[in-house]
Amino acid sequence: MRVFVAGHRGMVGGAVASQLQKDPDVDLVTASREKLDLRNQKEVSEFFKAQAIDEVIICSAKVGG
Repeated sequence: MRVFVAGHRGMVGGAVASQLQKDPDVDLVTASREKLDLRNQKEVSEFFKAQAIDEVIICSAKVGG
């Protein structure tokens, strides 16, 4: 199963990604903000299709002011 974790560099996303990496049935997929702009629906759709993503876990957030 291919799982994409948005926000994998943050505290919560990092913890989620770390746990998923321990599961041999999970192929973890991540992308930096520079590689994938989550605000661009077309770009995200194309990325998910190209990567054959099965599940998405969203941990991304804006922190601070």
